[in-house]
Amino acid sequence: MEKSARPEWDWEIPARRQLELLAESSYRSFSEKLLPGTSHILGVRLPTLRRLAKQIAAGDWRGYLAQASDDTFEEIMLQGLVLGCARADTPELLARTADFVPKIDNWSVCDSFCAGFRLAGREPETVWNFLAPYLDSEREFFCRFGVVMLLDHYCGAEYLERTLLRLTRLRAEGYYAKMAAAWAVSECFAKDPERTLPYLEQPTWDVFIHNKAIQKITESYRVPPDKKALARGLKRTAPT
Repeated sequence: MEKSARPEWDWEIPARRQLELLAESSYRSFSEKLLPGTSHILGVRLPTLRRLAKQIAAGDWRGYLAQASDDTFEEIMLQGLVLGCARADTPELLARTADFVPKIDNWSVCDSFCAGFRLAGREPETVWNFLAPYLDSEREFFCRFGVVMLLDHYCGAEYLERTLLRLTRLRAEGYYAKMAAAWAVSECFAKDPERTLPYLEQPTWDVFIHNKAIQKITESYRVPPDKKALARGLKRTAPT
C-alpha cells in the first residue's frame, strides 16, 4: 500500500504491514510524548485509522477482529474503532466490547473508542446498564471507559441528572479515571449549569476532581463568562 491522504484497506495485505506503510516517524515521536508509558507506537494518524476502520466495518470485520493483533498501539486502536462502527445485533456488540475493554491501557484508545461507539446512540438504555460494572470498578481504565462513555453519550437533558448521580459513586483512584470524572462534570455544567451547580456547591467529589472540573469549566468556550465566574468562586482548598 502506498502512503496517501486517503488510504484504502487492502484485505490481501497483513494489517500490521499496512499500518507500517502508513506510519510517520515524526508523528510517532509526537504521540510518544502524549502517551507516556505506551509502548510500540507506529505513528499512524487517527483520521487515517478512522478511515480504515470504516472500510473494515463495511466488509468482513468479524474476520478482521478474529486475526487482529495486539502488538502495537495502532492495532489495538483500530480494533476499537472497527467495533465502534460495526453493525451487528446488540448482544454481540456488547460481548465484543467486554472482550475489548481490558485491552485499553491509555487515554487515547479509551477516548477514541468511546467517541465512536455508535451503539450508545441506538440503544442508550441497554448501553447504560452495560456500563454499570465499569463505573463501579476500581481499575483505572475500566472506570475511565465508563466515565468517558457517560460524557460522550449521556450528558444531554434526558440523562444528565442520572449521569451526575452516577459520577458521585465512582471508586477508582487512578489519575486517568479522576481526570475523566472532572471532564464529565465540566461537560454536564456546559450543557446545564443550573442542574450541575448544586453538585459543585457541596463537597461531592474529592478536591482533585472538584478543582479540575472547575478548571475545565473556566477553560470552556461554551460556558458564558458569568457562569465561569460563579464556578471559579467554588474552587476548594486542598486539606493540609
